[in-house]
Amino acid sequence: MTAWNSAVVGPLTVVREGASDDAARDLAAGVDLLQTVRAGGAGPTLRIYRPAPTLAFGQRDTRLSGYDDAARLAADAGFTPLVRRAGGRAAAYHRGTLIVDHVEPDPEAVLGHQGRFRALGELYARALGTLGVDAHVGEIEGEYCPGEFSVHGNPGVYSRAARPVKLVGTAQRVVAGAWLFASVFVVQDSGPLRAVLTDVYDALDLPFDPATAGAVDDLVPGATVADVEDALLTAYAEHVEVATA
Repeated sequence: MTAWNSAVVGPLTVVREGASDDAARDLAAGVDLLQTVRAGGAGPTLRIYRPAPTLAFGQRDTRLSGYDDAARLAADAGFTPLVRRAGGRAAAYHRGTLIVDHVEPDPEAVLGHQGRFRALGELYARALGTLGVDAHVGEIEGEYCPGEFSVHGNPGVYSRAARPVKLVGTAQRVVAGAWLFASVFVVQDSGPLRAVLTDVYDALDLPFDPATAGAVDDLVPGATVADVEDALLTAYAEHVEVATA
């Protein structure tokens, strides 16, 4: 039994993907994996990759009058504008982030929806804590793509950030028999993300405080994406058998 699901069948297989320049393929592959797991073509899987620069809009964003301008601004900044199927508002990511798609078969996928947000958010906060981040689960005022179970980090003695910053955004897609828990860990080079999010949220006329957009290395200088990946897999291994594909 894991902290997020009592119906795990077999180990959690880690699939590391190489860097891709195809943002649309990156986004679609998570949903494709969900359908594969649902159909029994794969077991519990943790897909990890460093994405191409992407501005992932939520479905609600597309209905706002400023959406076309926001998408253009994202593209002008070098971020491919896409619309994701999971919920939430606009989020930006690039090579300095780590995307984690956790997919599992589950006959009661809908019932565990809220519990997964809490349990996996806490797992991710603990993983970042091993790197020296004072990480906690909970929304901070003014954050982009606000969520009750976002993971944020508080500034420390050596931090470049002056206030708490959002470090991990999470979203779910649930289908009959399986679920996808998608997360974005912002690890390095937060400047371009902050800049494009400022422009996009202004165009969408949505509230956003740029000071809340940070990265792990703003709080722990020198932290790398590889460090976060290692810490994450170590944290998972405390709860479930982890295998590498």
